[in-house]
Amino acid sequence: MSRRKIFGALMGVFLIGVAFGILATLARPHMAENLFENLRQILGRGGDALNDPFKMFTFIFLNNTRVALLSALGGFLFGIVPIGILFFNGFIVGVVVEHSYLNGVALSTLLLSIVPHGIIEIPAFGVAGLGGIEWYLEIIRGEGPMGERFRRGFLRAMKLFALSVAMLLLAAFVEAYITPKIAGI
Repeated sequence: MSRRKIFGALMGVFLIGVAFGILATLARPHMAENLFENLRQILGRGGDALNDPFKMFTFIFLNNTRVALLSALGGFLFGIVPIGILFFNGFIVGVVVEHSYLNGVALSTLLLSIVPHGIIEIPAFGVAGLGGIEWYLEIIRGEGPMGERFRRGFLRAMKLFALSVAMLLLAAFVEAYITPKIAGI
């Protein structure tokens, strides 16, 4: 399977997660409210990070880098970890978008709150996951001794993880400094 197909499949998993999040919110608004409240509490633990763009940038970047690292390192476990991470992130986006929309937030505000950084951030998770899946594929399909295949796959995964980190750095900057201004939040 080519890189493009794997990456496309990972992005498809994210979109399926979004759809499930929207449907879950419509089916069980109370569940969405609880999840939304939990997200508020998690974000609230950052103290004044929400009011300080640099602290917000740092919080977002470190959290997303941790998730990307899990995706890259967990990909060699049959590709399950990056698939789960992208589905879960999609699910959360779907819940947040639908819950916000049902509570009167304008669609334009929702889009401006997500798209500017999301068009970088979500593919960054896909790139990290792609690295992990390529590591797994190299181990099971590569040529040469197992140790060599493991090392070669790991190096590929880390190169894609490094690209992912660069993308996440840009996405965190956009989310902390640009998104709030253009979305009016």
